[in-house]
Amino acid sequence: MTGFAGKTYWIVGASEGLGRALARQLDSAGAHLILSARNGDRLRELAQGLRNAVVLALDVCDSAAIAAAVEQAGPLDGVIYCAGVYEPVAAPDWDAEAVELMCQVNFIGAVRLLGHVVPGFARRGAGHVVLIGSLAGHRGLPGAIGYGASKAALMHLGETLYADLRRSGVRIQIVNPGFIRTRLTAKNDFAMPFIQTPQAAADHVMCAMRGARFSTSFPAPFSWLFTLGRWLPEWVFYRIFPKTAGSAKRG
Repeated sequence: MTGFAGKTYWIVGASEGLGRALARQLDSAGAHLILSARNGDRLRELAQGLRNAVVLALDVCDSAAIAAAVEQAGPLDGVIYCAGVYEPVAAPDWDAEAVELMCQVNFIGAVRLLGHVVPGFARRGAGHVVLIGSLAGHRGLPGAIGYGASKAALMHLGETLYADLRRSGVRIQIVNPGFIRTRLTAKNDFAMPFIQTPQAAADHVMCAMRGARFSTSFPAPFSWLFTLGRWLPEWVFYRIFPKTAGSAKRG
């Protein structure tokens, strides 16, 4: 079990959706928070309603800005990477700019940030890294060019960190949500089963963070389709998803 009172957590992607809901829950649990995203106004609005939060506006596509932000952030007990960009893109309508941006924000930004944070955690033998993946990262889905691959890469990064640090005292966790009702999923034009509010999704993430499990996917039973679907033959798995389906945005 992990207690949060008095600990400093850096939430990257705190301005909207799940990150914003997590900030409120961690604040209620007594954590000191550093809130980052590109939209400084939204972060300041959020921080005003919290007990102990500072704003550190940040573009995760800017390597120099990340290095400077790490210096400003100071000592950390944990970092939660939930920065995310999403556009529904299918292969026949490939939008190179949109796909590259999703990869930059959803994955490369985490690589940039963790490259500064993780070595310090490893030297201390303490720290907590939480990566917000997606059910869409478990297996390729129609209409998810860029989004699915970037989330799969983030989840794979988490697996490698866990393999390297599992006996070091540094806790690594991956949390993979299903559909969350946000301005991002509002872009979808298809049915989104088991869609959750950001607050309900944050409940799941907080529960995972308090526990010892390395990887958590939710909500059940919807998540079972994706976690168990990795082992299904392709012809079985892809019959579930229409070829003309939109993106499978998850979280």
